[in-house]
Amino acid sequence: MADYIYMMESRLTPEQKRDVALVQEVAREHGMNVFLVGGVVRDILAGQKIRDLDFAIQGNALKLQKDLEKHGMVVQGTDEHLRTLYLLMPGNLRGELASTRSEVYDKPGKPPEIGPATIQEDLRRRDFTVNAMALSLNEGSHGLLLDPFNGAADIEGKHIRILHNYSFLEEPSRLIRATRFMARLEWTMEERTKARYDAAVEGEYIEHVNRKVLGHEMEQIAHESDPLKVMRALEKEDWLKALHGHWSVAKADVPGLNNLIKVRQQMQDLGYVVDWGPAAMYFLSYKMNSADVNAMMSAIPRKAFVQEWKHLEDEAKESSKRLTGKEASTNSLAWKLLSNARPETILNTAAISKNRSAVKKIQDFLGKWRLIRKRFPVPEMAEMRITPELPEYPKIVDAMFLLMLDGKLRSASEIKKFLAPYAPPEPEPIPVAAKRGRSKKKEAEATPPPPPEPVKKPEKVNVVKKAAPAKKAAKPAAKKKAAAKKKK
Repeated sequence: MADYIYMMESRLTPEQKRDVALVQEVAREHGMNVFLVGGVVRDILAGQKIRDLDFAIQGNALKLQKDLEKHGMVVQGTDEHLRTLYLLMPGNLRGELASTRSEVYDKPGKPPEIGPATIQEDLRRRDFTVNAMALSLNEGSHGLLLDPFNGAADIEGKHIRILHNYSFLEEPSRLIRATRFMARLEWTMEERTKARYDAAVEGEYIEHVNRKVLGHEMEQIAHESDPLKVMRALEKEDWLKALHGHWSVAKADVPGLNNLIKVRQQMQDLGYVVDWGPAAMYFLSYKMNSADVNAMMSAIPRKAFVQEWKHLEDEAKESSKRLTGKEASTNSLAWKLLSNARPETILNTAAISKNRSAVKKIQDFLGKWRLIRKRFPVPEMAEMRITPELPEYPKIVDAMFLLMLDGKLRSASEIKKFLAPYAPPEPEPIPVAAKRGRSKKKEAEATPPPPPEPVKKPEKVNVVKKAAPAKKAAKPAAKKKAAAKKKK
């Protein structure tokens, strides 16, 4: 279990982890168990990019709507029958919160009978093994993987496997979904699944498809990283006609879509989180007539997606008008305007607008102008001791950057002149204590005595003893006196 906790924490972005925590908190406040399910679990285990967050909750998901909105989530649509909320979460992330349910099919292609269920029963009604997994977000079992059909093994083997033999018969839209997953993930069908798939194609099961489900499949194509690749795979299997009789790859604006992908990638590299699906759908259906486009819009359940798609051109025109008017008459004003714009507005204008001046400003905003921003701190700032430690440093940088955008700070002298009022004062020199005179006595007392010199041991001298001198003979006078005394 600990391994899955680490995997979940490492694969989700900071924004996704925050949104997961919000849903977890709201569910706990309502006393409901909640799980990450479906594609997000599959992509966590497969190491794929997490595109959206799908939650299953044991209880009525609709009861959480107000509390989720209090936490900054936008409910973009609801399904009362399935008790499902379609969410746009903080950080511009798409999500779905659905009540756990059971599904019983009386007839192929007919809407199933829905009933409340446990998470284990909810996993049994899903399409493929790799989507029939759940990660617990509940206290006491946080990070526990529920995998009743061994989907982890199929992820390892890169296989698409149905849960039971009647899967394609009960819900023919799974034929479209299987093809879409294989195109995106570059996986293959497991042998038994392929046999059931071929039998479903031959038996024309798609004729019994629930039309309500097809709108969801249309929208999912628009959110693919490479939607044209998926469309070509679906067209090869004739599934595009099932989604809409007049939809084909030939009806897409391929150059426009490629330009959209290029701008989207540029924005993502800069840290933008962009919901690009509506703009992708705009180009994927570009050459279709208005009646067909309206029919596709009516089929899609997420109404916020439809509204965004419907008003793309108007938004791009309005944005271009502002970018070429007084509100953005200078580079610095254009920077401020675009910095406060929705990421989707920037993307849509860059990809759709025919106004070259407006598009050029967006290109500069995403490219050239940011190179100027990277120059900071400039050398003159270090020379004048203007460092990030100063409280007003961010304001100084912002003001300098905007002036540079307008070409008002070009030379070193102009920069120094601008920075002069912000330069901190010169540091005061450290005072050095003056030496006072001392008396010789005090100096002598203060000066430690030199260490004593080591005493040298006297060298040994070999003394040669002289023989005692012989007694000298007495003098003659002394001898005569001595002899005279003897005679007397």
